[in-house]
Amino acid sequence: MTQHMTSPYTEDLRLAHTIADAVDAQTMAAFTAMDFEVETKPDLSPVTAADRGAEETIRAHLTRARGRDAIYGEEFGSTGSGPRRWVIDPIDGTKNFVRGVPVWATLIALVEEGQPVMGVVSAPALNRRWWAAKDGGAYTGRNLMKATQLEVSKVSELSDASFSYSSLDGWRERGRSRNFLEFTDAVWRTRAYGDFWSYMMVAEGAVDVAAEPELELYDMAALVPIVTEAGGRFTSLDGEEGCSGADAVATNGLLHEAVLSRLAPDDPTPWAQEPGAEQ
Repeated sequence: MTQHMTSPYTEDLRLAHTIADAVDAQTMAAFTAMDFEVETKPDLSPVTAADRGAEETIRAHLTRARGRDAIYGEEFGSTGSGPRRWVIDPIDGTKNFVRGVPVWATLIALVEEGQPVMGVVSAPALNRRWWAAKDGGAYTGRNLMKATQLEVSKVSELSDASFSYSSLDGWRERGRSRNFLEFTDAVWRTRAYGDFWSYMMVAEGAVDVAAEPELELYDMAALVPIVTEAGGRFTSLDGEEGCSGADAVATNGLLHEAVLSRLAPDDPTPWAQEPGAEQ
């Protein structure tokens, strides 16, 4: 057992664990039964009754325990106002969930004054959970009492780095596909673990870089404290710290600037200035 460091958000973290316990039982029952209908939202992403039910459960717990705090969730939007806001994704990885792939998780974050200060990522089908609170370290384990502290890798060269992503589509749509493909050639290994798992592996030190070009706040807020408290960096593709943008890069910190440079938008005329090119 690892001794947790103290954090001003320890009680919020304990609450998030309690909520995650309740939601895990609920989502696992649905995942095991596989008797739900899949609907398509306006953005063409799938949603199930399990997504909505999980978010309702989280909101009910938060309303009772933190009635003055605001809530923002994927399925039901924003409620309340104030400097403290809980940001939740009831099932991150719904496409996996509906196909019986166990890589999905409930994400619960607390954002204060615009900064993520606490995050819990619970993946019951993987029998894993990760969490962190500001100034309290990052951990993984079954619960608060049985945990291992997380630390990012020490890899300092891209040629030695392992890179995880979700899919190529978004990179193409954002005008970064050529640089993305060149980046995959520059690193040692690539795997599309996808969604929350890529970032948790960065925090664990199993992966050195994770990046995605299309994300929402509820996809990222819980991940930020876990990566940063493990010693890594989490920014937008433009280098802005945290999760205020619509994309993300997470690294062990040592590789971050090199990754940002490599994943910059493609030059629309990459050959125009090559030696010998016509002017």
